[in-house]
Amino acid sequence: MADDHQALQHRELALRFSCGEEKLIGILNLPCRPGPRGVLMITGGPQYRAGSHRQFTLLARVLAEQGFPVLRFDYRGMGDSEGAARDYLTIADDIDSALAQFFHGVPALREVVLWGLCDGATAAARHAASDARIKGLVLLNPWVRSPASLARTTLRHYYLRRLVQRDFWRKLAGGGLQLAASLASLRTTAAHAAAAGAELPQADLYHALCQFHGKVLLILSGEDLGAREWDELIKTSSDWRTLASCAPWTTVHIAGANHTFASAAWRAQVEQHCLEWIASW
Repeated sequence: MADDHQALQHRELALRFSCGEEKLIGILNLPCRPGPRGVLMITGGPQYRAGSHRQFTLLARVLAEQGFPVLRFDYRGMGDSEGAARDYLTIADDIDSALAQFFHGVPALREVVLWGLCDGATAAARHAASDARIKGLVLLNPWVRSPASLARTTLRHYYLRRLVQRDFWRKLAGGGLQLAASLASLRTTAAHAAAAGAELPQADLYHALCQFHGKVLLILSGEDLGAREWDELIKTSSDWRTLASCAPWTTVHIAGANHTFASAAWRAQVEQHCLEWIASW
């Protein structure tokens, strides 16, 4: 769908569009010859349309140079958009408004991939099944956190790792470690890990992905606790394993990367994986 051999020039257009009574700000990366598949970026956490380390800006340019139009925007209460602050559970109207603007601004557009990081990924998945024009999801370190899942992951990937580190035993022998406080923290973590009951972000995301029948690209950081929570979820839940095995998912791990892919090398890997995947179907 995109030209693999010749990069296409593109324009960056500032947009101002409505969501109810309030105005949203976005940037449209518009190729000179836009293809029918575009990418709508959903920001996560306290981020605006540029992304940490300008990741969203740089990725949008890479994709647009290969013919894929990209819209990234600030939802209400974030960046330069109007309105009160809100979280990923309350931005459905913002996403709908951005989609309407995207299709209006790019007449050649026929389908969209939603791209999101952290709780932006979870917001994208929650929205995907509601619009038949959404054909794919790119989810980076999707948000599945609950007290129990965080505790289980911390036990496995922090406490157990600390036990085999020389620095831990050196501090313990030298009195530099507050053993009582550390044991109390460990007991609290273990109690949370054993807790049962509904874990809203996980249940919410599971329900959303069950309803979505498009393609999914998962990109997980090698050194991110949230990504390890996702891995633990897949390992420990038979329902999640069944869903992952039956759904058209592609999973990529970026070794050594932190949560926001802070280095140029990590960002380049994300860019390459996204571009190849979006162009592959």
